[in-house]
Amino acid sequence: MRVLIVDDSAFMRHALSRLLTEAGIEVVGAVGNGELGLDAARTLHPDVITLDVEMPVMDGLSMLRRLMVETPTRVIMLSSLTSAGGAVTFDALEAGAIDFVGKPSGSLSIDIGRVAAELVAKLHAAVAMPEATFLAHRQRAAARHQPAPGPAQAPAARAERSERPRSNIPARRLVVVASSTGGPAALQAFVQGLPPRLGAGMILVQHMPPGFTASLAVRLDAACAMPVAEARPGDVLIEDELVIVPGDVHLIASGGGRLQLVQLPPVNGVRPAADVTMISVAPIWRERLLAVVLTGMGFDGRDGARAVRAHGGTVYAQDEATATIYGMPAAVAQAGLANRVLPLGRVAEAVASWAKSPAGPAAATRSGDPAPALRWTRST
Repeated sequence: MRVLIVDDSAFMRHALSRLLTEAGIEVVGAVGNGELGLDAARTLHPDVITLDVEMPVMDGLSMLRRLMVETPTRVIMLSSLTSAGGAVTFDALEAGAIDFVGKPSGSLSIDIGRVAAELVAKLHAAVAMPEATFLAHRQRAAARHQPAPGPAQAPAARAERSERPRSNIPARRLVVVASSTGGPAALQAFVQGLPPRLGAGMILVQHMPPGFTASLAVRLDAACAMPVAEARPGDVLIEDELVIVPGDVHLIASGGGRLQLVQLPPVNGVRPAADVTMISVAPIWRERLLAVVLTGMGFDGRDGARAVRAHGGTVYAQDEATATIYGMPAAVAQAGLANRVLPLGRVAEAVASWAKSPAGPAAATRSGDPAPALRWTRST
């Protein structure tokens, strides 16, 4: 793997170069702004670029948009874990970045080693994308991109809760959607296809740090016909509403649909984890539950899907051709747990059709296949 580092901080360039070299990755260049980054991309032909957001001369977002047209290259963003950083990061993901890694302590993160394993894993995942998948990813980004002068602006924030009328009807069916790498763009495409009256409540579990899920909720609320908001402790699942699990907590639900946000340890290396949510709701919602597993690294959602199927629910997985990273949905499909494997463009339609269909037990994947148990150890 050949990596180009683009960051305005000399310290960060040095720290990242050392970190990646120690991980066995070849650093072919390290430059300090987007203009130099474009020149380096043209001459060095890296496999993947780590790209800072805030830089002089040309910022990361401007470089990314030109890069995808002039020298298409896989990109992992390095973003400050702030609300402003989150807004620009979502612009970058929509413009074609594969994923992002949050700098632990702002633009100058002397503790960047804390995210070394995450960064290396995401670089490997980006490089492992088949060329056809990357081409489709770029084409979707180009279709979304509308050039605008001046600095990137986040969508106008709605009130903490959407001002659109709420049904206030307790959900009679439930959809749990899991996503990770490539998820924000996939979720945007997915919610745009949902009707305003779905006939089910929905929980979205996206692997993301605290604060970034709030920005994601604003983006999806602007794109979706139904209200979208971050989940809050004590919320009750409401029909025709979507809630997003906040970063750094797991979400479980009681028999009455009341939501709890819990600080249990990470599961599958992530928090929130879709497995936690799916396993908590599977014995309650049974045949009234649909699990949808979209793009992402790893296998979060596989044990949850097994629990859903064991209790009579239904499972859909995104197909390889449209997934940015075919990890999570592949784990579900290859385990024989998916009732349907669908391209992203057909997932919303399939979910809406399921929500309107007569409820009935889905056939178990294997007779007598038990639901998995998660074993948590509370932090002392």
